[in-house]
Amino acid sequence: MIADRSDFGAVVVGASLAGCTTATLLARAGVRVALVERSRDAEAFKRVCGHYIQASAVPTLERLGLMEPIEAAGGVRSHGRLWTRWGVIEVPSDAALTRSVNLRRERLDPLVRRLAADESRVELMLGYAAKALLSDDGSVGGVEAVDPCGRRIRVRAPLVVGADGRDSRVAAMAGLPPRSSPHGRFSYAAYFEGPPPAGAPDATIWLLDPEWAAAFPTDGDLTMYGCMPTMERLPEFKRDAAGALEAFIAGLPGAPPIAQSRRVSPVIGKIKMPNVRRGPIGAGVALVGDAALATDPLWGVGCGWAFQSGEWLADSVAAALHGDESLERGLRRYRRRFRRGLAGHSFLIDDYATGRRFNGVERLLYSAGASDERVAARLLRFGTRSIGPMGLAPAYARAALVHARRPASGTPALSPLALRR
Repeated sequence: MIADRSDFGAVVVGASLAGCTTATLLARAGVRVALVERSRDAEAFKRVCGHYIQASAVPTLERLGLMEPIEAAGGVRSHGRLWTRWGVIEVPSDAALTRSVNLRRERLDPLVRRLAADESRVELMLGYAAKALLSDDGSVGGVEAVDPCGRRIRVRAPLVVGADGRDSRVAAMAGLPPRSSPHGRFSYAAYFEGPPPAGAPDATIWLLDPEWAAAFPTDGDLTMYGCMPTMERLPEFKRDAAGALEAFIAGLPGAPPIAQSRRVSPVIGKIKMPNVRRGPIGAGVALVGDAALATDPLWGVGCGWAFQSGEWLADSVAAALHGDESLERGLRRYRRRFRRGLAGHSFLIDDYATGRRFNGVERLLYSAGASDERVAARLLRFGTRSIGPMGLAPAYARAALVHARRPASGTPALSPLALRR
């Protein structure tokens, strides 16, 4: 006999950042939520992740009530610093920029899961694996899952949320196919204990054109050092991942003190990282987090967009789940909000993920940002996804003015030929 539950307004599949955010905010809006998670361990966490939460997601963390627990767990608030061959782009001293958040996933994930589970309208179903979608008049009407003992249960609800990652089973079952674009880099990282890097607690990113490296100070006085070389360097990392990572970081311009540090975690590597995007809605289905958009981790967007997309979905469909409007209307509202917030960022990130060198516009902006505080502030707002691509427009004009003035000050301007290279 198959157990049947029909007392829910939504079934969320996946109890990580995006799923728990969606469940928590729907519950606070008065919706009963089944939070289905295949792992039996409430302390489980995502291991292949850079853990950086961009400043754009800080308002969501504050709304959830997570900032205080994050800081109590040792979370580090940081700005970003960009090393370029023209100089370091840093936050101007008088700029009112929101700080991003660093907290390892082994501490962050259990916090977020407990937050959701503590909501009286959320039922956290650990150890349940979603196996099929239930159909109701051509629209999805719930999930059939298998419990830890192999028993089947039907969890019925008008909305199913896929929060189950870039290889989303919910998306596949709902007929929402992925669209992929290739990635021209690979990634390795590890946590180290030792002297803090220059600029700490701020995070430093080396834009090596076309390679990349980073130092993220985080909780426990640790620093995550990571790199993203282009594919021709993969053999040396396959031979000795730890040695190659440490040598790469030690060879950076103004290298951080990795030689005086001790590695305290396994080396985390990811070789194949195609950018994956899907339409975020279907009939009775919505996707959040990496299930909807899994893009280049170089820019540290995954965690922040998981929180934000969960919030956007909950706000978009709460009225529909109370019967105040159609679910289709609420889902369309979410799709519009999702595209408005992320489509432009995704397009630019996918383009750079190919492993190419900087284009002329990027050279113009980075070279100007290294010497001009107004360009720097605009670039860093964009880098933390606090503004979209259109918000960069004032920086283009300012950067052009900076370069136009440089010959008179004795500093060489970028030539048109240099901008094309």
